[in-house]
Amino acid sequence: MKYVIAGGAGHISKPIVEKFLAAGHLVTVIGRHAENLKELVDQGATAAVGSVNDVKFLTETFDSANAVYTMVPPNLAAADLKSWIGQTGAGYADAIKKAGVKYVVNLSSIGAHLPDGAGPVSGLYRAEQALNALKDVNIKHLRPSYFFNNFLGNTGMVKQLNILGGNFGGENFKMALADTNDIAETAVEELLKLNFTGHSIRYIASDERNINEVAKIIGAAIGKPELPWIVFSNEQAYEGMVQAGLPQEIAKNYAEMGNALHTGAMTEDYWKNHPSKFGKIKVEDFAKTFAAVYHAN
Repeated sequence: MKYVIAGGAGHISKPIVEKFLAAGHLVTVIGRHAENLKELVDQGATAAVGSVNDVKFLTETFDSANAVYTMVPPNLAAADLKSWIGQTGAGYADAIKKAGVKYVVNLSSIGAHLPDGAGPVSGLYRAEQALNALKDVNIKHLRPSYFFNNFLGNTGMVKQLNILGGNFGGENFKMALADTNDIAETAVEELLKLNFTGHSIRYIASDERNINEVAKIIGAAIGKPELPWIVFSNEQAYEGMVQAGLPQEIAKNYAEMGNALHTGAMTEDYWKNHPSKFGKIKVEDFAKTFAAVYHAN
C-alpha cells in the first residue's frame, strides 16, 4: 500500500509514518522543511517538501496513493484564521479530486459541527465541508477531544502564579481529553482497514475528568497537590494570550474556542455520539509528561 501523510514529523503524523514503515508500506511524508523529515527518511519514508497550500504540489504528491492523511498545520500569521483553515481544506479537496484519491483520513476536532463560534475549530468545520463536497471519495473525519498537550503551554502560569486555568471550567465541568499517541493509533487503524465508506465522523478521547481533578493530578506530579483550576473571563483569557506574545487574531480565536468549551456548545455533538472506547493514555500518564516539561524549563 502507498500512503501519503501530511503533518511532517509532528506529534501525530510521526508515529503514523513509523508504524506504516515498520509494516512494510510505502510512505510519503509531507513537510515544509527537509531537515525536519530526515529522521523519517532515514527510516525509509519518502520526503515531499512543500506547502499544503500548494494544490499543484499536493496533486503530484497524492498521485497513485491508496490513501492519504490530511491535517491543517498551525499558522500564527494568518490574518483570518478560520478562512485560512477552510481554504487549506478546500485545497486538499481540489488535489484529492485531481489525483483520484479514493480514501482520506482527515484530522479535524471536537466542535467541528459548529459553523461559527468555536475559533479555529469553526475553520475545521469549513475544511470538513470542502472535503465532503467530493463525490466518490471515502472520507473519515477524526474529531479528537481537547489535547493533553495544550496544558503544556501553561507551565509558565503554574510556575509564576501557582494556578492552572482558562476561560472554561467550573465545579462540575467535565473535560474529554485526548493524547496525540492515541489519535495516531486511531488514524493508523482507519488507514490500515480502509473499511469506511462515504463521509463519516469518529470521535476520539483518551480520558474524561472533572477539570479541577485534572489540575490536582498535574499538581501532584510537580509537588503542588493543591494546584487549583481558575476560570478566567473571555477578556482575561484574550489579554493573557496577547501579553504572552500571541497575535490578536490568534488570541481572539482561541478565546472564542475556550468560550465554546465553557458553554458546552463545542462538546454537545461529542456527548451525543460518544466514542465506544477510550485510548490508553490517562490524566495520570500525561501528568508525568507535564512534570518532565515543567522541571526541564
